[in-house]
Amino acid sequence: MNDAASAGTAVQEFLAFKLGSEEYGIDILKVQEIRGYEAVTRIANAPEFIKGVINLRGIIIPVVDMRIKFKLGEPVYDQFTVVIILNINGRVVGMVVDSVSDVTSLTEDQIKPAPDMGTAFSSEYMIGLGTIDERMLILVDIQRLMSSPEMGLSEKLAA
Repeated sequence: MNDAASAGTAVQEFLAFKLGSEEYGIDILKVQEIRGYEAVTRIANAPEFIKGVINLRGIIIPVVDMRIKFKLGEPVYDQFTVVIILNINGRVVGMVVDSVSDVTSLTEDQIKPAPDMGTAFSSEYMIGLGTIDERMLILVDIQRLMSSPEMGLSEKLAA
């Protein structure tokens, strides 16, 4: 039995991924699958950050490029680029990121409140900062972010 479990501290698992030089983490329970990047079908008049849609086993899902959405430099699509397929409130959406690193378990005391310092993600979409030794993950409340009005997905997904 590991120390965290015996101390009665809740452990949360996060999928760690990179956007530019930063490493982020999202709740692993929101992740349905991880796929390699593939061409998407563009949708006319969609915001630039919505790359388009893909057909995932008969379900048409929107794909959001987080680098474009949060102005994190020119997106490069290479062999490391992946699409994280998220399931948020029963809606499926794809999120393009630079690469996925691993699944990280964090205890409550490893998650620190995030200072509001003008990061790409507004602090209202951040759970906090996860610290593992020298490594730091920016923990994103992906459900709140993806269902926020600024993403513009909720109405389109509901339609």
